Formats: sequence, C-alpha cells, structure tokens
Amino acid sequence: MGVTVTLRDIRFRPDGRTVLDGVNAVVGPKGITAIAGPNGAGKSVLLRIIDGLLTADSGSVEFQGTGARPVRRAFVFQKPGLIRASTAENAALALLPMKLPRQEAARRVEEALAHVGLAGRAGDPARKLSGGEQQRLALARALLTEPDLLLLDEPTASLDPNATEEVERLVAQVAAGGTKVILVSHNLAQVARLARDLILLTEGRVAEQGSARALLTNPQTPEARAYLKGEMPWLSYPAAAC
Repeated sequence: MGVTVTLRDIRFRPDGRTVLDGVNAVVGPKGITAIAGPNGAGKSVLLRIIDGLLTADSGSVEFQGTGARPVRRAFVFQKPGLIRASTAENAALALLPMKLPRQEAARRVEEALAHVGLAGRAGDPARKLSGGEQQRLALARALLTEPDLLLLDEPTASLDPNATEEVERLVAQVAAGGTKVILVSHNLAQVARLARDLILLTEGRVAEQGSARALLTNPQTPEARAYLKGEMPWLSYPAAAC
C-alpha cells in the first residue's frame, strides 16, 4: 500500500538562520519521490526532519498507510557509517534491537548481502570495501529493518558511474517492491531515471512539486525554471511557459 507523508508548514531556524521557511507538501505512497534544489535549499535538513533525526521548530510531519503501528523508517547517508568489523557484522547492527536468535539473524544477514551482491564479501573488513560496495552494504543494513519508508541522502554523490548504476538498480527494486522511497539528489539525470515525482526546494520553500518528467521538461514557476536552466543550460522551454 505504501506510506503517504504530509508535511505541514515545516520551519527550521537553527541559531536564528532560516533553513526551512514553511515547507508544505504531500508525498504520495507509490514509487520514488526526489527532493532537489540548489545548495543550501534545505534538502538534507528536510529529509532528516522526516526521519526524526532533527526536530522542526514548527510544523508537523504526518504518516498514513501503516494502520495503528508506527511507520518504520530507514536512512542511508551519503557516506555510510561503518564500524571496524566485517561486512556481515556491520549489516547485523540493524537487527540488534530485534533480539533475534543468532541463527535467524545470520540467515537474514546472508540473504540481505546476497541481495545487494556482497555475499562473497561477508567476512571482509567493511571499511576495505569500495565506495560502491560500502553504499550497497548501507542499503542492505537499512533493508534488514523492513522499512515502510526508505530515506536516501545523496547516496551516489561520490560514486563512479558503474557503482552509481548498481545502487540505482537496487533502489528501483526496493521501490518496485512497495517500499516508499524519498531520495535527495543533486543529479537531475538520476532524478529523471528514478523518480516518479519531484519536490523542488529553493530558499527553504517548495518552489514546485509534481511529476518528475513534467517538472524537468516544463517547469511552471520562475524559481523552478531558473534552477533547472542553471543546472541544464541546454534546455529550451516553450515560450508559453516563460
């Protein structure tokens, strides 16, 4: 069924500096929603507020779609936080709160690592993995919690094209399986490849929200057109849209 996320007038002003200035948006339950915008627009901060890692100064984040139980959220950062231990041990950290029998936990970890193509690296030191492998490990760890909502903050920003393609393939699989994905990305080609819909932030506000394909090819607001023109200067919008 998926999770719907409703953002109501989210404001965040650390030390008196406005980062988010009244964000309102409804994130639908299906597919991948991307959050894009210029540096300093508040993308990563908004993602952390959705996850509960940060608390907004005002406004609310509401979740619908999981019935009476709390929504299960998992967060993957741009740089995975890995301890000095094996790949399998790093993945198993996600299962500690569940207090599973050792054999059951080991089985789940083995399956998760196989799913992301790391079955053969289970015993290797996690910090010796390549950047792409570390990010796939972070995805495996997140997915072990069986999240309703997967939050990704620039997950391929420092990866080469091959590693990026593999991570994107896994993310698309997760979304196709019914998990709602919210992705922060500065890579508009990635947004076009993956996202069903797009929220464009500028100066801490929603400049435009809608179908990713429609927004990227025919933005309706001056703020969105200015940002996209700066990022993709070869685009030419119809005169009627200007």
